[in-house]
Amino acid sequence: MSAQPTILVTGGASGIGFAIVEAVLAAGWRAVAADVEPRNLASARRAFGNRDDLRIEQLDVADEDAVVWLVANCEREFGPLTGVVNSAGIGRNVPALETSAALFRQILNVNLVGSFIVAREAAKAMRGHGGGGIVNLASVSGVAGNEGRTAYGASKGGVVVMTKVLAVEFAPLGIRVNAIAPGPIETPMVRAMHGDADRAVWLDRVPQRRYGAPSEIASAALFLLDAGKSGYMTGQTICVDGGFSAAGMMTAR
Repeated sequence: MSAQPTILVTGGASGIGFAIVEAVLAAGWRAVAADVEPRNLASARRAFGNRDDLRIEQLDVADEDAVVWLVANCEREFGPLTGVVNSAGIGRNVPALETSAALFRQILNVNLVGSFIVAREAAKAMRGHGGGGIVNLASVSGVAGNEGRTAYGASKGGVVVMTKVLAVEFAPLGIRVNAIAPGPIETPMVRAMHGDADRAVWLDRVPQRRYGAPSEIASAALFLLDAGKSGYMTGQTICVDGGFSAAGMMTAR
């Protein structure tokens, strides 16, 4: 990567995305934090203040024209793009029989289609200056059949397979594509989706008996973005989940 990489983080004004932006800046890299929610953007601007190494932009990842414009504009005004983290996402905990087609399409449109659009446009930019890295946020709900996650799980399972395909297609361009599948992480979205009963079930199934912190996902994202540390890794999905995806029978607490 260049002396000062520039990383675009979608969903970068809240939760995991915000933690990734913090980690990117702490590493001495430049960041573009893109988010759709105005309140999150305002909060991020207050938290970060004015910095030469950070841009904060409003973006709906499902809006193809907006993504094309943002990537081109950042390349033009902020320097070559060397990495992308697709952290923007939405989720609902709804039984399959109560999930409407409209909700299913909405979740896929943001989580899967939006990640594709951003990855595609980023790859077009990065192939012009030596390649780079793309990290997609999947979920353990995309690798296991978690109740109430029909639409969310389908979207994240799609991210896992899409990551493999993009890794194969982009390898000749010098672009690596990997994914992170977080387990339960203490974020605003998870707090909205997990009631007390849900939390109890998760804590019973996670061997480490705790929810993760956004910073723990951010550390994995930086590892995958840094070609000096993960240069021979592409097409992989790393579960950062306290052991959830590895667990079978466990002794009751």
